[in-house]
Amino acid sequence: MEIYDVVKKLLGEIEPVGETNTDEKRFENLAATTHLVDKLIFDISQVSHCASRQEYSMSRAGKHAEQFLNDIKEA
Repeated sequence: MEIYDVVKKLLGEIEPVGETNTDEKRFENLAATTHLVDKLIFDISQVSHCASRQEYSMSRAGKHAEQFLNDIKEA
């Protein structure tokens, strides 16, 4: 089982199905999911500031984070 699977299991389904009670719960799950993603993107954004660092490991992490954020913007 991967981290993605664990998180999906913890947060629950987010896709609405057209049934009010089910969709109410799924909307709560969606809100929790977007809150988590927002926090994770903020963390990745903080790492992206290291892209111009002299230290190889910091620069590599920063460039990876920067590329990820650019990919999200393009999507």
